[in-house]
Amino acid sequence: MDIGTVIFTWFNGELVGTDEFGNRYYRAKRKKRWGREQRWCLFKGQKDSSKVPAEWHAWLHHTVDEPLTQMSAEPKPWQQQHEANLTGTTGAYRPAGHAYKGGARAAATGDYEAWTPK
Repeated sequence: MDIGTVIFTWFNGELVGTDEFGNRYYRAKRKKRWGREQRWCLFKGQKDSSKVPAEWHAWLHHTVDEPLTQMSAEPKPWQQQHEANLTGTTGAYRPAGHAYKGGARAAATGDYEAWTPK
């Protein structure tokens, strides 16, 4: 966390709630910016915006007036657990033939016929 954001939050923020990752969500006590209240999040650990659950994302972006925390307490059977965005890390997906996986691609099978205009 940035120390400036923490100090700003102490003086100007009102805690609205937390999520399952330990992120804390705040709204401004008094100030409005462009006619709407300011809303922000203090991340627990590394700042990763992909760790913001959908119900809090909707609240942060003024899609809903109150966070949808009661709806999120009952997960649907089709919902999966959150997976961190690993792009740019060593855990990122790399398909077969990628340079980091040896760079050897499977040979072409010959079943492709190029299109030519008539």
